[in-house]
Amino acid sequence: MHYIIDGHNLIGRCRTIRLGDADDEAQLVRYLHRWVLRNHRHRITVIFDGGVYGHPQSLEPPGVRSIFAYSPQDADTRLIKLIKQVEEPRQYRVVTSDRSVAAAAKARKIEVISAELFASQLEQPTPPKRTHQRGRPQPEPKLSKAEVDRWLKEFGVSEDEPPNSKQ
Repeated sequence: MHYIIDGHNLIGRCRTIRLGDADDEAQLVRYLHRWVLRNHRHRITVIFDGGVYGHPQSLEPPGVRSIFAYSPQDADTRLIKLIKQVEEPRQYRVVTSDRSVAAAAKARKIEVISAELFASQLEQPTPPKRTHQRGRPQPEPKLSKAEVDRWLKEFGVSEDEPPNSKQ
């Protein structure tokens, strides 16, 4: 699935990024990259208004393409143009809360996801890695007194002496 994202529209709906931040675009791209890593087989094209020429950081990590719509084009115009060029609408989703962009996507039968909804998914903490065990962790097995005595004898340890006293 390929996501086309209205960048500044999405930033405006995020809790942890502010449009006034000097690196708001870079912050969003980092979030998007983490999202792509969690959601394999998805790609993202994010379009921003304006931006800084010669940005010092790479804003194109694997799976994320960043486009800056410089004058005289704004991001909405660029988004709509990109939406009209989509060859397989079922393979795309558009993330925006802008009515004109959403209308262009719907006209092409491209699913629209609100920026609010996508921001909430984007800012969810990364789930912990799964272990190979299924279900609850199993408790340590309990050994009987006889089993403990047998193992102590096997390793030549007396119950009365500390384990590290023989050297």
